[in-house]
Amino acid sequence: MTIGKYTPEEPISSIATALAPAALGIVRVSGKGCIELVSKVFSRPKALLEAPGNTLVYGWIQEENKKIDEVMLAVYRAPKSFTGEDMVEIFCHGGPSVVTAIQNLMLRSGFRQADRGEYTFRAYINGKTDLTKAEAIKEIIDSHTDDSRSHAAGRLAGSLFQEIDSIKKLIIDTLAAIEVEIEYPEDEETIADTFDRDDIVLAISRLQSLVDSWKSEKLYQDGARVVLAGRTNAGKSSLFNAILKEERAIVSNIEGTTRDWLESWASINGIPVRLFDTAGLRETDDVIEAQGVQLTKNLAQDADVVLYLIDSTAGLSPDDTSFIENCQEPMVIVYTKSDLANSTNLKLQVFEENSVVSDSERGESLPLAPAAGASSATPSNGGHPRNAPVVQISSKNGNGLKNLFDEVTKILTAGLTTERQQAGLGSARQKDAVAEALECTKHALVSADDNYTLDAVVQDLEDALDALSEVTGDVTPDDVLGSIFANFCVGK
Repeated sequence: MTIGKYTPEEPISSIATALAPAALGIVRVSGKGCIELVSKVFSRPKALLEAPGNTLVYGWIQEENKKIDEVMLAVYRAPKSFTGEDMVEIFCHGGPSVVTAIQNLMLRSGFRQADRGEYTFRAYINGKTDLTKAEAIKEIIDSHTDDSRSHAAGRLAGSLFQEIDSIKKLIIDTLAAIEVEIEYPEDEETIADTFDRDDIVLAISRLQSLVDSWKSEKLYQDGARVVLAGRTNAGKSSLFNAILKEERAIVSNIEGTTRDWLESWASINGIPVRLFDTAGLRETDDVIEAQGVQLTKNLAQDADVVLYLIDSTAGLSPDDTSFIENCQEPMVIVYTKSDLANSTNLKLQVFEENSVVSDSERGESLPLAPAAGASSATPSNGGHPRNAPVVQISSKNGNGLKNLFDEVTKILTAGLTTERQQAGLGSARQKDAVAEALECTKHALVSADDNYTLDAVVQDLEDALDALSEVTGDVTPDDVLGSIFANFCVGK
């Protein structure tokens, strides 16, 4: 059996760890006769050949009696292995030259270089995993936060497979009842009376929940773009470092220090975000700095959330008001350097008369009033300054960061179900298949209510089962399989 370029049972080898200096490196082999092939370049061939599954064997990898590295071999016997085939994992020292030398020796000894995702593909075709678990493996590898990893781990543990299987049982039970009616018809007033609707109604509800889960799961997988914008010296680089908890950006009182943008992955309440530190917004004759200012505006236009920073010690300016007025993306207005600002002036900048500090700390959408000497210009659309949530922070001591994170989280998760009380979908492919199953199941009820023939209802329910089978891989076209596993890393 060959699907695309994958050839099961052929002995394959690959490096399973990053090619970087480390304590350990792993070269993984799998396939028919792989243990025998490794034994030919191992200092203790008899011990390896006789080793039972799930055991370790100590020795040296060598070529023509020339020692390459001292290793431990983990031996797995079919079918009790990840791929369902015989496997050996070679644990060697983690220097790139050592790991590469062992891999090259494997290739000279009868192994083929493994293709992307080939180990997981073999696990799938040998019944060791289903497609939902296989895709969850890649999700875990690609996860950026503990929450995104946790979501994927649930699917790897079988939560999605079990939910799909349970929904399929509801549909199958209904089909069985209809098939009995077709074989042994009775006098019924309507076709809808021939089967119990409750199971199909429940299946529709659970399919809808799965479809609704995709937007939330996609957020935790792909992350969001969060752009820090503001005038020069507003504290963008300081906040960038504070969120990352490391000194990534240069912080200076000199205006225009940041001329290009910096980018890094970060976690905001468990949501992975691509955080951008940008050049300060101001008019400048410096060609390089002007390009940086334009880049800031371009990045802001593609942001999921813009954090617009205002220096609490300087107050709101016409430039600030202009940017806020024209920005169409979701925004949080952030007053920085609260540890330096005069508390009275800070209240004047952020609150209306008679407002109190605790209101701002709750992140409510409060009007902005200018500081003494600052412009009182208000956007003509009456919009963003009065609609965007306002928080005050100190990047230096961390005050207000939790409030800021909570406001960003509210924007990113608006309308999404983020509580992990049930299984969620892990890929667009899964979402499309479940959505198709949902439509087919809904149409089955419509067919029954409109008194179509039982065959029409059966066809809708069988189509729903086919769509769900594509999710788990029970019925999946070869080109879909190739697309799934081609996105895996080599060695997995």
